[in-house]
Amino acid sequence: MSLPFHLVPDLRGVAAGSVVTVEGDEAHHAVAVRRLRVGEQVALTDGAGGHVVGEVSSTGKRVFTVTVEAVEAHERPEPRIVVVQALPKGERGELAVEVLTEVGVGEIVPWAATRSVAVWKGERADKSLARWRATAREAAKQSRRPWHPYVAPLATTAEVAGRVAESDLAVVLHEAAASPLSEVAVPATGTILVVVGPEGGLSDVEMATLAAAGGTTVRLGSEVLRTSTAGVAAVSAILTRTPRWG
Repeated sequence: MSLPFHLVPDLRGVAAGSVVTVEGDEAHHAVAVRRLRVGEQVALTDGAGGHVVGEVSSTGKRVFTVTVEAVEAHERPEPRIVVVQALPKGERGELAVEVLTEVGVGEIVPWAATRSVAVWKGERADKSLARWRATAREAAKQSRRPWHPYVAPLATTAEVAGRVAESDLAVVLHEAAASPLSEVAVPATGTILVVVGPEGGLSDVEMATLAAAGGTTVRLGSEVLRTSTAGVAAVSAILTRTPRWG
């Protein structure tokens, strides 16, 4: 059985014998909901490669402490996968974030594409970004990732084009593309960017802008996937051709 898994802000400098304090909502859920008890074994991560295993040495109302027994440091996975996700409607944005996190994406970039139905502005933008980040955090804990994904602020098309230009490989998903994703050479290191358009599809201007920046337009297959699931399908296909899943 897997050990309970909890997130802490920072594990740098922690060694065997160190005592780590877990506070706030994370501790409240563990102690009040899960009924964590002194003497139990737990795993802790800081989401930045740090991972420790230890024994619960004390508990409180919104706090518990762990005496560290073993320490692991995980290198950032290579290649790093970044997904630019056009804003889906409703709760499908959180679904996309959840499944992309579960398969190991390193960064998720919400994108205000021309034909996106959802609009992030003002207070709604702040709340929506907070929900995406909370979803990523919980999904990373569920999948026991030592490196958690970063959910970036909302990006414009110009900013997405800049990311395309900086990537070692950038693929733009489109159901009418001439080339399948399976024919694209996938690098073993560096940054791979996957651009997922909105429900209404990419505009001609967006297609031209991303192509000019170096993006390769590809299709997944004969089926047309929803924007909330196309990204995870593409990332999974890419990862099978890298050392991470190979």
